[in-house]
Amino acid sequence: MDEQVQHAMLPQPTHDELAHQQFVHSLEQHIATQISPNNRTIYEKRAKPRFEQEHQRSPETQHEIRQLMQQESYYCLWGALRRTAQEMLWESVNLSVERQLPELMARSQQLQTQAIGSLTLNPTLEVPAYHTAVDIHCMPGGYHSEYRDEDIAAGVTYDRGVYLYAMGRLGPLNDAIGQAVIQNYLKLQYPDWQPEKILDLGCSVGHSTLPYVDAYPDAEIHAIDVAAPTLRYAHARAEALGKRVHFSQQNAEHTDFLDASFDLIVSHILLHEAPPHAIANILRECDRLLKPGGLMVHAEAPLYRNMDPFSAFMFDWETQNNNEPWWGAMRQLDLESLTLQAGFAAENITQTVAPMELKTGQLKDGGFGSRGNWFLLAAHKDSSPIQNDL
Repeated sequence: MDEQVQHAMLPQPTHDELAHQQFVHSLEQHIATQISPNNRTIYEKRAKPRFEQEHQRSPETQHEIRQLMQQESYYCLWGALRRTAQEMLWESVNLSVERQLPELMARSQQLQTQAIGSLTLNPTLEVPAYHTAVDIHCMPGGYHSEYRDEDIAAGVTYDRGVYLYAMGRLGPLNDAIGQAVIQNYLKLQYPDWQPEKILDLGCSVGHSTLPYVDAYPDAEIHAIDVAAPTLRYAHARAEALGKRVHFSQQNAEHTDFLDASFDLIVSHILLHEAPPHAIANILRECDRLLKPGGLMVHAEAPLYRNMDPFSAFMFDWETQNNNEPWWGAMRQLDLESLTLQAGFAAENITQTVAPMELKTGQLKDGGFGSRGNWFLLAAHKDSSPIQNDL
């Protein structure tokens, strides 16, 4: 695993804290490479034949396979190990965060005084219940919880934690999703297009936001999220990295931006954090916010329809066991119909993929780049194609 890029807002672990984090990384890697693959063998040799003998057919959905595999002790042990490793991950990160939080908060406030971007918070904004009901990814307190004035702990924890969670496969800056959308879709489909105003929905700490600053240096970049502590950290992180972004605390379902404000609207693994009605609202808001001919692109991990039932079952572990209640539901939605209902014309909607592999060579063989594609839901506003002079 390559080292995470160091910046002024990233917590610095002690020798023992780093050893703890590296142990969790090794444990997760061992589970993924040495233990996980045997689940398919057990399914093919034991669970599936048992189902076929009883029903005279093969299992057809991930739900049927789950009922079978929950009877297998090996699968249950694998799941318990994954959940335990996830909880250990956050514990290992929090040791560094809690020790350095006062210093990092002071640094965050100092960066705000000399900011090139901006941060606008809304203390009256109600964080949606679907966001507060569980600690997403089992991260203690989730992304939204605040325990002190000017709190940034959730953002600090997420920045380091997601790097370990992905085992470095999102690159040294955790920005591989944004990079993939830009390099492997936008720059290929619209090589000469220079959007003037860009919005990133559900930006969390801005991992995937910052690549747009470099890709479109003349654009005005906005990024929104409902969680104040992650936005404070996102702003400080962007400033520490010298990137101009305008962060604001808003719900992507209903923002305060004016109609037709943006040329390009993007999101990166946001949709699976919301229930179907909220996704419909987000798509309608994109339609409202886009300029004529403007484009929206939502990036997600692969959908179940592109997998065999067993792979979908394994992928759906997140729904059942990792505090991702809408993970599976989103992957089975008719996203094209929702996009049509939001106001986009059928001929302007595209469901495609962008390779995870990046041209920059950030990702090593065996990393995220070797695992396939990001799913993209894209649509442009009205019937006119994107023009370079928008």
